[in-house]
Amino acid sequence: MSTSDYKAQAEHAKKKLADVSPTMCLAKWNQVSLHLPTGLTNSCYHPPLHEIDADKVKSNPAALHNTDEKLKQRKQMLKGERPDGCSYCWKLEDTGEMSDRHYRSGEPWAMQDFDKIRQDPMTTSWTPRYVEVNFNNACNFKCSYCSPQFSTTWAQETERYGEYPTTPPHNAPEHFQGRRRPIPNRDDNAYVTAFWKWWPTLYKNLKHFRMTGGEPMMDNNTYRVLQYIVDHPKDDLHLNITSNMCPPDSKLKNKYFNMLQDICMQEKVEHVMQFVSVDSWGAQAEYIRHGLDFNRMWGNVDEFLERIPHRNSVTFIITYNNLSVTGLRPLLEGILELRKKHSKDYQRVWFDVPLLRQPAWQQITMLPESYQAIHEDNIKYMQENSGEHKGLHIFKDFEIQKMQRNLAYWRENADPGTQNKRNFHAFFNEHDRRRLTRFLNTFPEMEEFWEECRNA
Repeated sequence: MSTSDYKAQAEHAKKKLADVSPTMCLAKWNQVSLHLPTGLTNSCYHPPLHEIDADKVKSNPAALHNTDEKLKQRKQMLKGERPDGCSYCWKLEDTGEMSDRHYRSGEPWAMQDFDKIRQDPMTTSWTPRYVEVNFNNACNFKCSYCSPQFSTTWAQETERYGEYPTTPPHNAPEHFQGRRRPIPNRDDNAYVTAFWKWWPTLYKNLKHFRMTGGEPMMDNNTYRVLQYIVDHPKDDLHLNITSNMCPPDSKLKNKYFNMLQDICMQEKVEHVMQFVSVDSWGAQAEYIRHGLDFNRMWGNVDEFLERIPHRNSVTFIITYNNLSVTGLRPLLEGILELRKKHSKDYQRVWFDVPLLRQPAWQQITMLPESYQAIHEDNIKYMQENSGEHKGLHIFKDFEIQKMQRNLAYWRENADPGTQNKRNFHAFFNEHDRRRLTRFLNTFPEMEEFWEECRNA
């Protein structure tokens, strides 16, 4: 697919959706994110998570996806209403831009069921085509914007030191009690049990299956999925796995690489996309994602691409936050170099820049306007290294468009208020104390902003 086709798909989807409703999004039907350690779900990463009924999934595993909340949101969309949880897309559309609602709905896995969804939109047994799941929160990192819900290392820190002194308190232990306290991997988890009951039905329908975490290399369910694929090849499946690519044990990496090598080289699936979470370059990336050894991660990515040269690609997931902005350029340059090295027959190295939404004090929207110029310069750099005539080793139109959409969102939602500045300083000052880091040693170019936050 050419880069212009991606936007054309979105424009086509926009027209098709409008025939039903001006607010319809196919992701509400055909996509699901399952957070099984806490029994929470959403349709994509933009809306807040909501609870899955633990009793319903015992008799009906499809209730993992077809929750009461999601059925309510579908009904709202069919009436032309805007569900509150989808505010990111509404805000972007109000600027005149197309949103993820259009781009997601325009993808083949979503659009292929458009007529079926239109005919029976309120079915309670809809089987999605795109499934994202994390089985447990086992993770060796404690990224600055993460929480005990998704990281056992974060949970350990919170148990030892308590909450961060922000307003409201960040990662307070009481926030993760009850339904929001992750079920330990060693314990029986009704949601995981329901998933595996649903899996044979789900698998037949899947076009995209994505495993996240935690850290998938540390999860036995990951290897159960991979073995199932080895035993049940599916030539139209896109297998997607998000990893920090820096596991605590080299044996885990070798086991993981070996199984993916088998799947790719024996053509068990259509394609494997290895998502790699990294938000900046070098020491700055290590600061944001505490536990990261950047050079080891980069070497593992290079090894993956070298060792498994068939039916796979890598996508760097840059959760774009206010500490990403100044260090993005060298990461873009590194991605370009990997493209030159490994993209011989097809594009094997990609990246995406989803905006961080929470916590608020780590959003790009709170940065001074001057930081937008850095973002604009990065867009110019990408444009200078674009153009289909240059072959595979360039930035794609849709990658540039995503950066432009992020800038549009930033400008329209700029937050010059003082509370986020106070929280920014309170959080990272405590971060430095607990983790033996020093913000200004790592981000000296942000000294003026740091002082502004300290004095807010």
